[in-house]
Amino acid sequence: MENEKQPEEKTELVKELDNPKRNYIFKKNGATKTGFIVVLVVLIIVAVGVLLSGLIFETSVSF
Repeated sequence: MENEKQPEEKTELVKELDNPKRNYIFKKNGATKTGFIVVLVVLIIVAVGVLLSGLIFETSVSF
C-alpha cells in the first residue's frame, strides 16, 4: 500500500451562478446577500449597544 497524497482542493470563496464547481463557501444568490445583510445589521446593533452601555455605565459609576 503506497502513501498517496490527496490532490489539493481548490476551494473558492464565491460560486458564480453559471459555474458548476462543487468546492465553494458562498453562492452568489439572494439568500447569501440577505444573510450577509442580516449578519451585518446584527453586528452593527451589537457594536452600538456596547458603545452606548460603556458610555452610560462609565458616567454613572462613581467611587
